[in-house]
Amino acid sequence: MGDASADQAIRSFLTSIQVGDRCGGVVAVSRSEVTVTLDGFAARPLGVVGPLDVSWQRRRADAAVVGQRITAEVLSVDLEEGRVCLSVAATENPELWAFLKRLRYGQRLTGTVATIESFGVFVTLDEGPDHPVYPGVGFITYPELSWRRFEAVSEVVEVGQPVHCEFLQFDTWNGEARLSLRATQPDPFLWFVDDIAVGQRLTGQVTKVLPFGVFVRVAEDVEGLVHLPELSADPGRPPEDVVQVGEVLTVVVTDIDRERRRLSLSLRQA
Repeated sequence: MGDASADQAIRSFLTSIQVGDRCGGVVAVSRSEVTVTLDGFAARPLGVVGPLDVSWQRRRADAAVVGQRITAEVLSVDLEEGRVCLSVAATENPELWAFLKRLRYGQRLTGTVATIESFGVFVTLDEGPDHPVYPGVGFITYPELSWRRFEAVSEVVEVGQPVHCEFLQFDTWNGEARLSLRATQPDPFLWFVDDIAVGQRLTGQVTKVLPFGVFVRVAEDVEGLVHLPELSADPGRPPEDVVQVGEVLTVVVTDIDRERRRLSLSLRQA
């Protein structure tokens, strides 16, 4: 069979597969990623199982053995690359997978902070099944904890604390509900910039001096950046020679970026 006809056969087979379908097959290769020869298409392996989609409970060596039959759920179908991304973990934990698939962006969930790690916070949800591996099905990354800057997570949450969060997405790799605590609170930046305009003068305190500019707190939990060219008439002068942390400045608003939550300021124009 020529390349064109082979590609057509693959495309024809893949168009019959939908996200959420369950597929059976035989493990063909088990290295950096597991490839699977799917039932109904023996010409070459089209299924791929990522390293974190193999299993949440079993060791990779036990869960993906060459020649072993597996059942997996379809995560995506790539007609251009001729491959199907699969999750074996989904079929091992059907109750958890079904619960997470039902969640919708922005949905409010309640739970309790289970553990605080260096990479985020695990939350035990009040509804839904337990996670087979992690201390909680819910997970909050540090940026989603609060709108304001904080030095320690303990300033925002502590273990055992009840929380109300918004659902962001289903993390299929880890079987988690990615959550946001800050989404349940008003955004102080958007609240503040609604009442200011470009060219307006503001007064604030320097919170951080960096090689590229200076951060100035112009309201509670709202900071703007004075870029180096806007710091003084001499662009080659180091920022620390111009201002110091804690110093109160009068600055001019030069740009308001609501989408990226960025406020640009100028000391030179003030």
